[in-house]
Formats: sequence, C-alpha cells, structure tokens
Amino acid sequence: MNRLARFGVSLDTRLLAEFDRHIRRRRYTNRSEALRDLIRDNLVGEEWDENKETVGTITFVYDHHVRDLTSKLTDIQHDCHGHILSGMHVHLDHDHCLEVLVVKGKGSEIRKVADALVSVKGVKHGKLTMTTTGKSIR
Repeated sequence: MNRLARFGVSLDTRLLAEFDRHIRRRRYTNRSEALRDLIRDNLVGEEWDENKETVGTITFVYDHHVRDLTSKLTDIQHDCHGHILSGMHVHLDHDHCLEVLVVKGKGSEIRKVADALVSVKGVKHGKLTMTTTGKSIR
C-alpha cells in the first residue's frame, strides 16, 4: 500500500466555499478525495498533452437518414481500426443513433479520429472523453 503524506493548503475563503459546494454536489466523503480526483484529472490531461499512450471514448449522435452518413462514419472507423478497440451502437429513436467507441493510442492520433468522426455532416453532437491507461498515475 502507498504511504500517505499530509500537507496544508491555503485558499481564499470564497474559493474554499465553492470547493465545498463541489464536494457536496459530487458526493465526495471528504476534501482529500475530491482533491485527489482533481489532481488525477490534471495529470491525465498532461498525458494527452505530452502525446503519451492514452485511452478514451468518442461518443457521437447522428441522424442515420442523412445521405451516405453511415457509410462515411464506417469508412472512417475502418481507416482508424488500429485505434478503435470496441464500439457500441444504440438506436435512440426512429431517426437518431448513438455510437460510443473505445479508443487507444497517442493523444494526437486519437484526437484526429474524434475530429474526423464528429465533423462529418449529419453528426449532431460528439465528444472525445480522455482518460489514462493508469500506468503513470497511482
């Protein structure tokens, strides 16, 4: 088990009050766990900025009635098959589909895949959610 280190932090009282509201909204049990999550989130962002091996999800919603859209999306996914580990397709209603792709690779490469998919005409909304393989974060 990792050893814990204690340290003090000085904050403006208004900033601390906002942080405590954040803690209550997110239902953290204490400030320490909330602070650990914020630090981890920042470190994940650095992994992406440094173009290290990362993982994430690309989520997008589209109208499957748009001409040639599903074909274009499938072609992009096949062109990027080395980065796409898995996918899930959900029929939301008569017109709309949701896709969630699990991706892995260097941050810049994954961003290119996400940008290529989300920018296709007929995709109504899309988002890349980055995370980490966890190798460098404890």
